[in-house]
Amino acid sequence: MRISPDDVVLFEHGFVKINVTIATTWALMIIMVVGSLLVTRRLNSGLKIPRWQNILEIIVLAIKKQIEDVGLKNAEKYISFLGTLFLFLFLSNLLTVLPVYEPPTSSLSTTGALAICVFVAVPLFNITQLGIVSYLKTYIKPTFFMLPFHIISEFSRTLALAVRLFGNMMSGVMIIAILLTITPFIFPIIMTSFGLLVGTVQSYIFSILASVFIAAAAQEGNNGE
Repeated sequence: MRISPDDVVLFEHGFVKINVTIATTWALMIIMVVGSLLVTRRLNSGLKIPRWQNILEIIVLAIKKQIEDVGLKNAEKYISFLGTLFLFLFLSNLLTVLPVYEPPTSSLSTTGALAICVFVAVPLFNITQLGIVSYLKTYIKPTFFMLPFHIISEFSRTLALAVRLFGNMMSGVMIIAILLTITPFIFPIIMTSFGLLVGTVQSYIFSILASVFIAAAAQEGNNGE
């Protein structure tokens, strides 16, 4: 049984190697870019708006509300990153209904990359808000001896994010693959539906955790002022 879509190489020439994970990741990004261009090409502020604009506004407002509930002020500042993160994970999971599709999130390389994005975003957002000096001071609070522990927590948090998302996403794919081998009719349909639900929840949890980490770092900086 194949453990990861990384194992399937679609194209290889010299040191250039394109596997299923890379191909599906780029396909998802293209779908999201093209979809956003199509939905936003005829936006208007009148009383009668297109159906897709209405759906888009509902999604954006829902994400904005969740960011504000976490405790982040000026949610508009974070919505592009956190919203894109959630929509990528959600779309990656949604397309599992296609029989030939393997979600890139079932690869540790993809979940690791997403966790690294959060790892980089946390200091960047808070440096822009607090300033680099105020942010760096949070690493030596309440005493300088806490510096190594704060650094370790940053890396362990990133690793935990990656492994958590990978484990939850891959488990559903593996269970469906096993059931397809044993009972190729009824159970896979049920598990696919259940997998869609679990994947959506995990997309939400991953995005919320990213928001919490950013908010926690900002709160630590504000407490020191």
